[in-house]
Amino acid sequence: MAIDTDRIDDYVLALLLLGRHDGQRVWKSFDWDAMDRLHKKGFISDPVGRAKSVVLTDEGLAEAERLFRDLFAKNP
Repeated sequence: MAIDTDRIDDYVLALLLLGRHDGQRVWKSFDWDAMDRLHKKGFISDPVGRAKSVVLTDEGLAEAERLFRDLFAKNP
């Protein structure tokens, strides 16, 4: 089965908002490959390291909020 990694990345980026704390910091509790792709796309800081969280870039935060609304908001 072929996997659409861009679509996976969209969902992971949106779900990172659920673990948001201290401004733009989010817990890095998702698949390492997806986190690496999000870093390469410029949405998060480098996930490699001892820290248990990463920082959303300004672009990453805006895109995460847009995706979260588009993917998970209930329609009135």
